[in-house]
Amino acid sequence: MTAPLPPPRTAPTRHLAVRRLTRTEEGERLHGLLWDAGPGWRMVSSAVLGGGLGERGWVLNAQVAHGYRRTDPDRHLAELAAGAGAPGAGVGLMTAADVSAYAHAYDGGAEALATAGVDVRGWAAAPDRGAPVPAGPGTINIIAVLPVALTDAALVNAVATATEAKVQALLDRGYDCSGTPTDAVCVAARSPLPGDRPHSFAGPRSEWGARLARAVHRAVHDATPTP
Repeated sequence: MTAPLPPPRTAPTRHLAVRRLTRTEEGERLHGLLWDAGPGWRMVSSAVLGGGLGERGWVLNAQVAHGYRRTDPDRHLAELAAGAGAPGAGVGLMTAADVSAYAHAYDGGAEALATAGVDVRGWAAAPDRGAPVPAGPGTINIIAVLPVALTDAALVNAVATATEAKVQALLDRGYDCSGTPTDAVCVAARSPLPGDRPHSFAGPRSEWGARLARAVHRAVHDATPTP
């Protein structure tokens, strides 16, 4: 008697597939990562381009040269995105780290991508005086995706959860710091459809917050070089 075959296993849907970009500026070969998210996503971000909260269709994480001196990073990122064929509103991040050495992690539907350079690092609550202008481009950039709809408050909560997971990953990796002075984060969640009830919580002990935290922790841990 022939045993019945088990049903085919379907691979989990993954949304955070990035396209690698390469360009040359001032004789230096630089890389970029572009996520063509498409319509149907709400994003919250601290990015210099497309930051805040709203509908966004793409995310660009662009490497820039060490000693970056342009005073219009939003315009620069918009130019790079347009050159890569990214239409409409999106989010633009930049870093001096080599973004081609990114790490991607998945946990129960939550996804995270991280690029990390930690040459300039420290603790957030430091005695130094704050400066009116950030000290160069950020070096730890996080892009996280949740395939569900979140309320505005839950999206903000997700940023806090991702940041906590980043710090935990740095400590687990062996660093004595909370990050770099200009780290950036972008969290994307599905736009609610008619009849949807968006999730109200994204803290680390909520269903989706816990998955987000684990994905961000793994991505940051894997992207960060050994001290």
